[in-house]
Amino acid sequence: MIRIPHLCFAALVFIASLSAVRAQAPKARPTFWISPPGQDNAKAFRELFERPGEWKDTRALVDVLFYTDLGFQRNFKDDAELTRWFAQARDWKLKLALEAGAIKEWGKTGAECFAKEKANWERLQKLGANLYAVAMDEPLVCTREHIHESDEYAVEETANYVAEVRKHFPEMLVGDIEAYPSSSVEDHERWIEALNKRLADKGVRGLDFYRLDVDWLRFNAQGKGSWKDVRELERWCRQKKLPFQLIYWASGYPAASKRGLADDSTWYTAIMQQGYDYALIDGKPDAYVIESWIGAPSRCLPDNGEWTFTRSVRDFVRKFITK
Repeated sequence: MIRIPHLCFAALVFIASLSAVRAQAPKARPTFWISPPGQDNAKAFRELFERPGEWKDTRALVDVLFYTDLGFQRNFKDDAELTRWFAQARDWKLKLALEAGAIKEWGKTGAECFAKEKANWERLQKLGANLYAVAMDEPLVCTREHIHESDEYAVEETANYVAEVRKHFPEMLVGDIEAYPSSSVEDHERWIEALNKRLADKGVRGLDFYRLDVDWLRFNAQGKGSWKDVRELERWCRQKKLPFQLIYWASGYPAASKRGLADDSTWYTAIMQQGYDYALIDGKPDAYVIESWIGAPSRCLPDNGEWTFTRSVRDFVRKFITK
């Protein structure tokens, strides 16, 4: 019979107990990000701060509110106005984030893009913005489709951009948005690995999250891509310890609008349909992102109104996230 010394036995019991506690620990709750439609001089974004009582229920469910860097520059010139709003956001414990270019036709290198954005970010911070994160707006897509450079060029210049953000805004998370199914899952995996490797070579921290923009109408309309493949990319990112984010939007709205078939209900039913489609294959992103850049729905508030943006957000979270 093997005798275990008393202290060793106690240590084994402690380790076993600790392992059991860890095994029972709940998974981290996914975060929820929103960006309202930007038409009419960013009317929807303004209303969130001017009429706070009309989305109180929805606001309690949201972690991050974000808007584009260019949108802030173009639509919000009043410093006093932004100062009030950023103070409100802090009181609500609502984080603020940006969507910004990293490689664009107006800034073909990472350094050039960042140089054109830096002053605006500094202004927002000076006015009290709690800038939590920046999501790069499809640098791989832009490189391939608009400035017609190589993937190697995209890797190098995106890495240069990330390095600039890390240097000047070290507290901010930096993530990438890319499109699917215009690029295959394998393309996304190669891109992530190449970009993170280049950042590591530079001594710069890699991506903090990866956000997929899925044009899911194409799954049936063109027979290209599938939610199953998106789920595979989610699993792959999780294996790499890279938080996976998914944009929920009305992919079919532009085509329906051209045919005179779209209204505000089209937005609502479409994002709910996407919610069901991804949930039914057990898709569970680390962050759910509801974002509209298509001029719909026409109304943002109130969150108990029919087909409003905040109503769609509230109902989506209650259905697919809060259990």
